[in-house]
Amino acid sequence: MELNVANTVKWMTLANEKIQENKTYLTELDQAIGDGDHGINMARGFQEVEAKITATDYDNVSDLLKDVSMTLLSKVGGAAGPLYGTAFLKLSMAVKGSETLDFPKFKSGLAEALAGIKQRGKAEKGEKTLVDVWEPLVDYLNGQNSFNAAGFESVAKEAMEATKDLEAKKGRAAYLRERSIGHLDPGSVSSFYIFSSLAEVLKEGD
Repeated sequence: MELNVANTVKWMTLANEKIQENKTYLTELDQAIGDGDHGINMARGFQEVEAKITATDYDNVSDLLKDVSMTLLSKVGGAAGPLYGTAFLKLSMAVKGSETLDFPKFKSGLAEALAGIKQRGKAEKGEKTLVDVWEPLVDYLNGQNSFNAAGFESVAKEAMEATKDLEAKKGRAAYLRERSIGHLDPGSVSSFYIFSSLAEVLKEGD
């Protein structure tokens, strides 16, 4: 795998498309167990990301990912902005000084992004947050020597679906306790859209 400027722009554009298409669904998921604004916030943030990166010329992936991070931090409200913003900032730092992001850098960058999310959100796996998608992906990549788009997407989907059976321990959903069981975590679903978009873009490049 190699993420360059062109296919990273494609990745973010496709992620924005998926989030816009599913904005109402993400909102409904969040209305069931959260503040009810995840779909609106993510749709606004990713629309701004696409506008920013398609209007800017980049020499390297690091600068592009840093702009993704800064845009999400400033435009996505609620808990999601700081979490996704931190994740993409860590990813951009992992590739600093390089024009492209290869598999070893992506693998270590995603691990750094996960660490940033956990630190920022004070969350661990099993608490019904986006960590429940990011951590299984990091674990999966650690067992791989190259990027397998289909495998990556499959792990992301399975991890997202598994959040339905978890009891929420963080955020507003935690107030519901066992009543949060039976609902997908909205942050895990939006994470799946982002990662399935990446898989699709990299499948095209194979």
